[in-house]
Amino acid sequence: MLTDLSPRVGIVGAGSIGVAFAVVFARAGAAVRLFDADAARVPVALREVAERLAKLEAAALLDEAAAAAAARVTAAATLADALAHAALVIECAPERVDVKRALFGQLDALAPADAILASASSALPVSSFAEHLPGRQRCVIAHPGNPPYLIPVIEIVPAPFTDPAVADRAAAMFAQAGMKPVRVAKEIEGFVFNRLQGALLREAYCLVRDGVASVDDIDTVVRDGLGLRWSVVGPFETVDLNTRGGIASHAQKMGPAYERMGAERGQHDPWTPDLVERVAAARRAALPLDAWSDRVTWRDEQLTALVRARRERGHNDR
Repeated sequence: MLTDLSPRVGIVGAGSIGVAFAVVFARAGAAVRLFDADAARVPVALREVAERLAKLEAAALLDEAAAAAAARVTAAATLADALAHAALVIECAPERVDVKRALFGQLDALAPADAILASASSALPVSSFAEHLPGRQRCVIAHPGNPPYLIPVIEIVPAPFTDPAVADRAAAMFAQAGMKPVRVAKEIEGFVFNRLQGALLREAYCLVRDGVASVDDIDTVVRDGLGLRWSVVGPFETVDLNTRGGIASHAQKMGPAYERMGAERGQHDPWTPDLVERVAAARRAALPLDAWSDRVTWRDEQLTALVRARRERGHNDR
């Protein structure tokens, strides 16, 4: 929960991500002002916010009545009204540089001088549309998974010109709202989330194109295989726990095969010894090898609970 409920959150853009962020911050106790250039969209968005909060309440994922949280989200008649007194402004406009550049010019002119200007951009770095602003030092990317009220990761991506204190404050505000900030060290198109997702999607398209597997079969492999496991542990921890001796042993055994698979797609990025050493050092700092067996047991317990929950809910394989 936010520790100080007085700062207002201004959300610009009342599409699916704007609605989702309104849910996140209303659930955390913040006052949210919601604006969209299409005035007819805002009443619809307010209903959607209330509906999503009601579903969270039904799932016991709210600490209060849904109506109380929904009441903290109100419509803003003008952009200036949405930004007035805001400590955090979240832009949720279409993924176009020209749109974001024009909009950020307005945000910088209208928002309080100490307000953070965050873009929910999915791939565009903030330097591509905010570099020209007088207040560019307060601009940052805050890229969520969708929907962020259920997928809590939020990528905080500063530009070279972003004040580090702004990135710190943004990360703290999202953390207080129940999200899990990931500090991306430098700008890169797509950030971390979509580069990882994109790598899998590119290969999935290639496998369909080459007649290796059907669309349904690839979805099955990810949904009931990779995705099931990744909901418990990430890709590095997955292979660390899959191979006795840990990730260094995995790289030694499987690295050449993955290098050949990459070369098939014209990608030559071998796991060099120094890179493997860096990754292995990070994993051993997180999990000493003498605790490896216990962690494998923990992973299996988590997967067991997840599989049981799926079965109890009548998980639909389609």
